Amino acid sequence: MKYAVVIERAGANYSAYVPDLPGCAATGDDVEEVEKNIKEAIQFHIEGMNEDGITAPVPSTMCEYIEA
Repeated sequence: MKYAVVIERAGANYSAYVPDLPGCAATGDDVEEVEKNIKEAIQFHIEGMNEDGITAPVPSTMCEYIEA
């Protein structure tokens, strides 16, 4: 499954979170690192849900850039 990920600059580093997986977040020194870390965090989060007998939600968040 593909989940939408929001990446934000957080001072001297970057942070990322997954709207469809509350509590799933990661940080990194740069975009490349935070992307690697959030991928691992998603896998870990879903593994934990499965161990607890919870089915991972189907991705439903949509992303779009809007010119303003």
